[in-house]
Amino acid sequence: MTMQRRHKLWIAIAVAGIAAVLGAALLAQRKPPPLAPQKAATPSLEFLASDVMQVAPHDLREVLTLSGALRAVNQAQVKARVSGEVREVLVREGASVSSGQVIVKMDTSEYQARVNQALGSQVAAQGQLDIASKTRANNKVLVEKGFISKNAFDNAASQYDIAKANVDSANGALDVARKALSDTVIRAPISGLVSRRSVEPGEKVSPDNNLLEIVDLRQMEMAAAVPTSNILSVAPGQEVRLTLDGLPAPAIGKVVRINPSIETGSRSIMVYIQIDNPQGLLRAGMFGEAQLTLSRKNGVLTAPQSAIQSDASDNYVYLIENGKVRRRSVTLGLRGSDGDSSNAVEILSGVSNGARIVKVNLGNLPDGASVKVLAAKSAGSQG
Repeated sequence: MTMQRRHKLWIAIAVAGIAAVLGAALLAQRKPPPLAPQKAATPSLEFLASDVMQVAPHDLREVLTLSGALRAVNQAQVKARVSGEVREVLVREGASVSSGQVIVKMDTSEYQARVNQALGSQVAAQGQLDIASKTRANNKVLVEKGFISKNAFDNAASQYDIAKANVDSANGALDVARKALSDTVIRAPISGLVSRRSVEPGEKVSPDNNLLEIVDLRQMEMAAAVPTSNILSVAPGQEVRLTLDGLPAPAIGKVVRINPSIETGSRSIMVYIQIDNPQGLLRAGMFGEAQLTLSRKNGVLTAPQSAIQSDASDNYVYLIENGKVRRRSVTLGLRGSDGDSSNAVEILSGVSNGARIVKVNLGNLPDGASVKVLAAKSAGSQG
């Protein structure tokens, strides 16, 4: 290769190298800059208005829930006292009766005849007593004058004693006959309402046959079984709130008696709850639930049990503050009923009066998430 050709080759190589460097620089200028790391989006939550509540003071009661049926404190089974035919039944179910009111009449002919017979025997016995009395008085004078013996006087005195005993017996028989006659007219033993009528006119009845049942609804009673584990917390005078089928509002009663023995086979003790019923709204046989107040605190902050969540070492609620949800640890106290919830819990610390909390358990919520509370729909709005 000549010197001239070798010189041209080196020039071409140099030009190619310069072009490669310029191309790489141009590509470097055109390459887009690296993307900056993006921040994670903050989650947003939506709650129904019914999912949120304000913490406020309430009167809290620790309660024991019981159940049972009502019965009248005063009730009476009206039974026949003598046998015979029923002539009149003067009342029907639901009728109001007063104590002493005539409610059933029976046939009196047989018992009137017995009274007449007993009266005749009594008159005869009284006549015999009058004769014996005069004889004894005369013999007493004669024995004093020595006209008769002492034995004769003693015989007259014995006849007098026998006649007197006969009169007493006749008087007793007359009283029995009159009592039987009186028992043919049956009167109400208590004031109240007729709850059952078991007899009709013309029927033959025997003594102790059920005729009517009367209940006095002014005071009602519920017998409820209390577990032996709770019985030491129950005492006469404790307040009881009863929710009864068919009654729009709870009724208030109190414990009046506690059975001294355990019910066989149930490991429970019967407690008797009395409820005043001046308006007669309660009826015998109504079934209901009773909440027995074991203890009470007034004006304490409460939340429903559903608002409280727990883990291994903490009790907490979710607050809504400044449009964010915040987990907040709480200290709990008495559990019971606060009027709004039958499963309420006292909050001793962690939230303040007026704080807004999530009152339903929606699981774990992201702390700090944005919150939107949807307005409740009006009654006329369409879904």
